[in-house]
Amino acid sequence: QVQLVESGGGLVQAGGSLRLSCAASGRMSSFNGMGWYRQAPGKQREWVARIAGGGYTDYADSVKGRFTISTDNTKNTMYLQMNSLKHEDTAVYYCNVQYGLYHYWGQGTQVTVSS
Repeated sequence: QVQLVESGGGLVQAGGSLRLSCAASGRMSSFNGMGWYRQAPGKQREWVARIAGGGYTDYADSVKGRFTISTDNTKNTMYLQMNSLKHEDTAVYYCNVQYGLYHYWGQGTQVTVSS
């Protein structure tokens, strides 16, 4: 069982920045994959970014060049640095990890970008 706790969401003006954190109960080096997703009101949850072993990263086109995913294995924490935020980035953000055959989700953190 893996527990994930997100933090760092809030209200920010367009063009501003936020950094989300996802603290994991297990060792991140043991996870098969880690990433961030988001769900805007009335929309389906969508993938935002992922990070794999060796530091490989990948991003959705909508956030490429503005968001950066990273991990600190000494703190068992994953981050999402979000810069140049847009109104359309408003959503609940969830972290996700794959451990063995299972996916685990955090409770979500709200990000609201005012235009």
